[in-house]
Amino acid sequence: TGRRVAPVRSACAIFVSSQNANREWIYSQQQTISAEGYSGISFSSHFPHTVRTTETKGCTDCHLSENNDNNAYMAMALMQGTNFYNFIGRFMYVAQGAKGFEAVVVTERDEPQAVIGSSLHKLAFPENYKKHLEHKKELTEFYEHPGNDVGTNLTLFKKEKTEVLSLQHRGEFLYAATGPGGLRVYDIANIDQKGFSERITTAPFSPLGQKLYVKTKYATAVASPATIAVDPTRKHYPQNEEWENRDDKQGINLIYAFLYVADKYEGLVLVQVATLLDGNPRNNFLKRALTWNPNGILNGANNITVAGSHAYITCDRGLVIVDISDPLKPRVAGEFGAPFIKNPRAVQVQFRYAFVTDSEGLKVVDVTDPNQARAVSGAVVPLSDAHNLYLVRTYAYVAAGKQGLAIIDIENPEKPRLDQIFNGEGEIKDARDVKVGMTNVSLFAYIADGEHKAIHVVQLTSAEQPDNYGFSPRPRPELIASKETLGPALAISEGVDRDRAVDESGNQLSVFGRRGARPFNAAEMQRMYMIDGKMFTVPEIKDANKKENKDVRRFFGLPRASDAASADSPTKDEHKKADETKSGQSSGEPSKEARLRNAAELSSLAFMSLPLAVVFFRLRRRR
Repeated sequence: TGRRVAPVRSACAIFVSSQNANREWIYSQQQTISAEGYSGISFSSHFPHTVRTTETKGCTDCHLSENNDNNAYMAMALMQGTNFYNFIGRFMYVAQGAKGFEAVVVTERDEPQAVIGSSLHKLAFPENYKKHLEHKKELTEFYEHPGNDVGTNLTLFKKEKTEVLSLQHRGEFLYAATGPGGLRVYDIANIDQKGFSERITTAPFSPLGQKLYVKTKYATAVASPATIAVDPTRKHYPQNEEWENRDDKQGINLIYAFLYVADKYEGLVLVQVATLLDGNPRNNFLKRALTWNPNGILNGANNITVAGSHAYITCDRGLVIVDISDPLKPRVAGEFGAPFIKNPRAVQVQFRYAFVTDSEGLKVVDVTDPNQARAVSGAVVPLSDAHNLYLVRTYAYVAAGKQGLAIIDIENPEKPRLDQIFNGEGEIKDARDVKVGMTNVSLFAYIADGEHKAIHVVQLTSAEQPDNYGFSPRPRPELIASKETLGPALAISEGVDRDRAVDESGNQLSVFGRRGARPFNAAEMQRMYMIDGKMFTVPEIKDANKKENKDVRRFFGLPRASDAASADSPTKDEHKKADETKSGQSSGEPSKEARLRNAAELSSLAFMSLPLAVVFFRLRRRR
């Protein structure tokens, strides 16, 4: 494109699977990584307007709306993603505390890989759907792991204790915060391999050949800065025009070389995990890179999310925003405590806003500039038992304990409102976590039902629904599948981002289709909504009269006299057209329009005279 700004192409995200001669899945639904270290997944842009110059494209599709109702649209237009298109896959992973975790099969293996119990499952696999109903919508296939090494229970000394409290699946590995067991990484590369009796392992080669754990005092949560695989340690080639060879010389930030662990006593712990992405099985020895908890500011840390170059951590003091642009030299960027935030439990970020759940419900923090974040007064949705949450375009899905699943409209983040509460006719009794993913044009929520010891699959949208269209269709939840778990269901692994190509700080995550092509960096993104460090907004243009432009005049005011005179006076093209018409009239020559009209009239006359000419010709031949 010659360094021009152009709409990014939309493509389907790619996952790879392969079978051997025995039809065993030697790897299933795995991610790819480009030579330069960017994710090889082709992100689906799904920008909220067409690329035409008229009809559907407006100012608020690319700039902040005066009504502040396009936060999700902006996140999508800038390719930061909105979790709408995330990929859960064939297995969902659920943390079960002292009972370890389970990998539960939630889709069919054959194409189309319909979610079991869904409307597509009913159409594409009618016999399997009938069996599912006969089993009272119970999911039957799963694989479990106790969370400990196999040899742990054989030791004569003190038994090792682990409690899987938080987990994240990425590629061939599952990262887990296991309480007193610290951070543990499990090998799940063979989860769909029928030739393996133990499909989930802690050391596939030998405990001496690798070390996939890091001890901490009490790990409560683990966060990967991206669910797609990004490796900042690879070699770079000038001919690819990527990384420092880009036109703006911006490489992948070292943020993506680490996992971020929230520890109840140690605060923030960084673990270097880039070695798990380099394809070398001989260097998989994880090490603690940093422990950070100045003056105990992160004591009681229980949840963490990473958005760009900032980590958002909930702890005893409230919400703490940590600048990790230099991962090994973090600093406090902001803090929010009582009375605004009381006993926080979880935090998620979408573009300019962070959403926090605490003992009072859902609350909102403006993080347009994380170093100058502000609490949004009045932006509260009361919930008596809110736990984890997940943001999907214009809705926040909150695991609301005994209330079930709370679905909150966040189209205007500063005016959130409760849209609906869903408990599956009383089946969801202790919702602790929720994740959302899309399969075959339908949206699904996966819910961990806490002490009720169950997981649930809820279909949110369906192609059969008459209003299942637009940027963010209203969910119509329906409980389609459940499963009892061995222990309390505490957390669900997030799906893989399929619409995220750049993070909130302008760091590129995915490889682009053209050599040298790249997303906007941070400074370029800010130009879409800030001038000289101050935000600007634009009106939504609804007036079809382009000359009057009532919406523009209402927002910006009436044009100056000189501008109005210029607008009312004929344009250069109009002057030229008038001169040509005048010249043609003065010379006695017909205009172009007149000549075309005369030609049309002559053609019509000739066509009408054709039958008479045929009759006349036949009469002459008879004579």
